Amino acid sequence: MLPRRPRDPLQSLRRRGRELKLQVDSLLSESQLKGALETSKRRDIYQRCIQLKQAIDENKNALQKLNKADEPAPVGNYHQKKEEELSLLDNLTHQLQELAVSISRESRTEIEALTEREEDKDFAEEDEEDNDVDKEESEESSEEEEETEEEEEEKQENESQRQATDEEYIAVGDFTAQQAGDLTFKKGEILLIIEKHPDGWWMAKNAKGNKGLVPRTYLEPHHKEECHESSEEGSEGDVEVAEEIAQGAQAEHRTDSHWSAVQKALSEHLQQINTVDVLATMGAIPAGFRPSMLFQLLEEGNQFRASYFLQPELTPSQLAFRDLLWDAKTGTIRSRASRVSLILTLWSCKMIPVPGVSIQLLSRHVRLCLFDGNKVLSNIHTVRATWQPKKPRTWTFSPQVTGTLPCLLDGDCFIRSNSASPDLGILFELGISYIRNSTGERGELSCGWVFLKLFDASGIPIPAKTYELLLNGGTPYEKGVEVDPSVSRRAQGSVFHQMMMMRRQPQLLVKLRSLNRRSRDLLSLLPETLIGSMSYIHLLIFYRQILGDVLLKDRLSMQSADVISNPILATFPKLLEQPDVMDALRSSWAGKESTLKRSEKRDTEFLKAVFLLVYHDCAVPLLHSTLLPPFKWAEEETEAARWKVIADFLKQNQENQGALQALLSPEGVHEPFDISEQTYDFLGEMRQKAA
Repeated sequence: MLPRRPRDPLQSLRRRGRELKLQVDSLLSESQLKGALETSKRRDIYQRCIQLKQAIDENKNALQKLNKADEPAPVGNYHQKKEEELSLLDNLTHQLQELAVSISRESRTEIEALTEREEDKDFAEEDEEDNDVDKEESEESSEEEEETEEEEEEKQENESQRQATDEEYIAVGDFTAQQAGDLTFKKGEILLIIEKHPDGWWMAKNAKGNKGLVPRTYLEPHHKEECHESSEEGSEGDVEVAEEIAQGAQAEHRTDSHWSAVQKALSEHLQQINTVDVLATMGAIPAGFRPSMLFQLLEEGNQFRASYFLQPELTPSQLAFRDLLWDAKTGTIRSRASRVSLILTLWSCKMIPVPGVSIQLLSRHVRLCLFDGNKVLSNIHTVRATWQPKKPRTWTFSPQVTGTLPCLLDGDCFIRSNSASPDLGILFELGISYIRNSTGERGELSCGWVFLKLFDASGIPIPAKTYELLLNGGTPYEKGVEVDPSVSRRAQGSVFHQMMMMRRQPQLLVKLRSLNRRSRDLLSLLPETLIGSMSYIHLLIFYRQILGDVLLKDRLSMQSADVISNPILATFPKLLEQPDVMDALRSSWAGKESTLKRSEKRDTEFLKAVFLLVYHDCAVPLLHSTLLPPFKWAEEETEAARWKVIADFLKQNQENQGALQALLSPEGVHEPFDISEQTYDFLGEMRQKAA
């Protein structure tokens, strides 16, 4: 009898996944009867949830570590099958989490009901004890003797952590319950505060007698002597008051110590008001939000822009190019390996807090760069996220951008670096562009950041796989700051409940992809340090090859530093700061390339010549057209107006087989000619050797 052939690794894990699904389905069916089951039976179902969750995690970890090379025989649609299996396991985990939450909630309800019955019993006993003081003293003495030291410490701790009160507070904004136990309320509603917890979530009761937890930042003491004021004045929220203070107005009706301190501080430093602090104070944003550090770096100059890093780098002697060398054998620039050369895919962002209604979101995006824990080591690349109104806490990206989809949405990014830093990694900063509804002020906020080190302690690169990265609040130079502290205060109870609460923490999902031969060859032609979109990498390589031809092959004297007449070298870097023009060039080139013969596509020199024609027909006229409004980040009207001009121009080019007619048309007004459009001052554009 022949020995049984071992099952393929992926097939084995898929079979194990089906077994786990059957077990989960069986548990879910059994749990439908949990209302008629005893407490011990529900506890058994809860424990089985934990065990199944652990088994699913083990299968998922094994699946993530699995590579196509591990298969003894070829497997069709390998990556698709693997992703489908991961999706199945994620769905099973979600089902178990919902079941565990349901069981935990019912158990907690039983405990609360039991506690209320015990309290009623205690109150009845107290009424009887009022008639017999001697008996009361005797029972109190007996209870004190029976109390252990540990119980006394717990009692003191609980008393120190909560303060009973019967103060009335007014809601300064709308709040919707985030989970069971929270109390929903509307702006202007009067709430009776029963207990004040140190974590900022207080126990409150509304006019209907409903109780629940409410956030302190949405409340303000309600003074009865002010009840004669109009309902409009009485319901003014933190938004209006904070804005009045920011503008120097007086807020005399605020007498609580918190707002008095804020008013005093703002009046003393009126010219240095931090808008973010104001937004956080009035509860419009979570406490962990900060001004965007990477956006500020981009605004300071061009040293962190892709156009700067696209230029060749000079050696320390400034007599030669460090990362642009000629290969006489191949007749083009020489490929160069680097320490880091990889492709990263942004998958999604989960559980990202949504700011309050006082600010309007203009853009959700992720900015990423190379970082060593101290300083930024590359350009800062931005990828815009998309989201659904029904799921505002989830951001998604578009991997493998093709066709007319903007490259700004491309979640596939190439990363190159030759830094020798042992702490080299990728810094991700989730950001939002916003406008304040009341003042029209625009700004950029960081919604959290995370640093992914690319090498372990031994200097070995981290594996290519999917990473679930929990976000930090504050800035990369702050430690221990949470994005939204309200999530942590809910992480109480059983270990499994805490694990589920961890799933509610803001996180970023990214995937590091190993390079195949073609990708490795492409990346090796780029500068040693650069981050960008995979959707236009072929255009960057054209630019680098033309740069090599002009600077290394065709220049009459290597000692000459004269400016060079070449429009593409003079203007192409600007496209990296105007992604919609880059999209126009990408679309035009794709259309032209589709008409080429196979033999023509293999001819590098022919391709470069055709690319130059396409560039002059598309990018050059657009960059200098007066019809194209200046590029402005996250301005929807400007972006729409620019794209309309670009779309009309591309349509005319296609109909007229080129831009000549559009250039000569009296309707196509262009900026006055400037010599900078034509000349490339390579010595002025070069980068110095990084320290």
